[in-house]
Amino acid sequence: MTNEITQSNELQNWWSKQQFSGKDYCELNEAGELILKETPFHAGRTIAHLTPDNADAILKALVEKFPEVQQRGNELQQEWESGDDKLKLIGKVSRHKEYLMHTNAIGDFDTLLKQVNEWDQHLAGLIEENHKQKLALAEEAEKLAAEGENWKETTASLKEMSEKWKNIGYVDKQRNDDLWNRLEQARNKFFERKRQHQSDQEKEMLQNLDLKMELVEKAENYASSESWKEATEVYRQLMDQWKTIGRTMHDKNEELWNRFIQAKNTFYERKRSHFEAIQAEQEVNYNTKLALVEKAEAMKDSTDWSKTAQAFAQLMDEWKKAGRVPLDKADELWARFNAAKEVFFTNKRQHQEAVRINQEDNYAQKRALLKRAEELKHSNQWRETTEEMNELMNDWKKIGPVPREHINTIWEEFISARKFFFERKDADRERRKKQIEKQQEHRQSKTISFLQQLEAELEEEKERLADFHNALENVTPGNKEEELRSHLQKLISQCEVKIRHKEEKIVDIKKQLDELDTKSKAQEPKAEEPAPPEASE
Repeated sequence: MTNEITQSNELQNWWSKQQFSGKDYCELNEAGELILKETPFHAGRTIAHLTPDNADAILKALVEKFPEVQQRGNELQQEWESGDDKLKLIGKVSRHKEYLMHTNAIGDFDTLLKQVNEWDQHLAGLIEENHKQKLALAEEAEKLAAEGENWKETTASLKEMSEKWKNIGYVDKQRNDDLWNRLEQARNKFFERKRQHQSDQEKEMLQNLDLKMELVEKAENYASSESWKEATEVYRQLMDQWKTIGRTMHDKNEELWNRFIQAKNTFYERKRSHFEAIQAEQEVNYNTKLALVEKAEAMKDSTDWSKTAQAFAQLMDEWKKAGRVPLDKADELWARFNAAKEVFFTNKRQHQEAVRINQEDNYAQKRALLKRAEELKHSNQWRETTEEMNELMNDWKKIGPVPREHINTIWEEFISARKFFFERKDADRERRKKQIEKQQEHRQSKTISFLQQLEAELEEEKERLADFHNALENVTPGNKEEELRSHLQKLISQCEVKIRHKEEKIVDIKKQLDELDTKSKAQEPKAEEPAPPEASE
């Protein structure tokens, strides 16, 4: 308890003498916790635990970290100011806000978070405006579905509404889905009325084309929906153990040092009568230890931490084996040797603290990426979400290591979120494939059935081609990287050949449909002209 109070007093006295930019934004409590103060935009939180041994190093690292945090905000602000579509930055703004709430540094976080909140409010306004536009489309579609009798004109209007819908920006998923369902229900209601209006075989063919157009439009909209352990060497000799205890257990330092000095003095008292005989030996020992001191002083500023630490341990072993030196020179030699050793290990501790701060900052960045991946994994906007998921993975690869205790868990959670989304994407693709197959079962015309089958296969081949390109862009470096790239490129070439072949077949089938359509018009001049079939993305 006495030692804790002494350390607390020592820390508070140290803190009162510190002068640095950002001190007003934090405080040090009696438990040695360095706390960011609460502000209107930021809840107070502990960013470090200080001790007399690590206080200078941690404070230096935290102060130097804040300009990096500011730079990240400046880069996002530049992107904000230069970009026309602010909603494209919604993910980055969310990740940056999450990062600011968890990264450890000393500075004006309140100003940074105020800016982020302003961006959030601006984005919320844009989302509301998009919602109003989509609500207006849904209401207009409902009106047309209930009243429209001009089938061709209303069909074109509903199709135009779908195009307008795709050009309207982001709206949160729940409200977007609700409005989309209203639009879909209106479209379904209209096409049901239209189907009921059509009775003969020629009109049934037109109806089938309308159904296909409806399916293609649904497919297009669904397709575009959206983280030296500082190992203490075990000293084998009594002096190594004393130095280790001297750094971590200050309360026992005086007791153990006195015992060591007492043993050394006892030795020299007992050897006093033999001084003349051992003088020459002590002079040799002195020269040996002097050489060790000079070696220690020569490598005290080294930054090769592991190799140099081992070298210092070897010097200590040689020091102990060298024997005693003349008493009037022993303290001076030891002081020089110990001073050089202290310089190196102090620098090593500061380096390790800086590394730890950087790893914690990397963890904060990866947590922000993980949070965004969790937000995206339920999205139905397959293309845009796939691009952002890949952007998250690219950003992840650029971030350095995180603290050892977080390495496996944060990576597994991140990969799990990605896997969840892509499994949903594959399931949706399979669902759409089954829908097309189900529609094919109801087609009476073999020509139309074959065309639908070809177009479905073409869509699948295009999606498979996109997946192969995506896989090629995200190949993980390793021993089999070239082999995997070659295999993917071969699959891409095969897929492109299949696509060209199917597109040629589709052109031939459509020519046959045009001939059938011409015959139908000749028999029924007033029949509605069928809309051209559309290819899915």
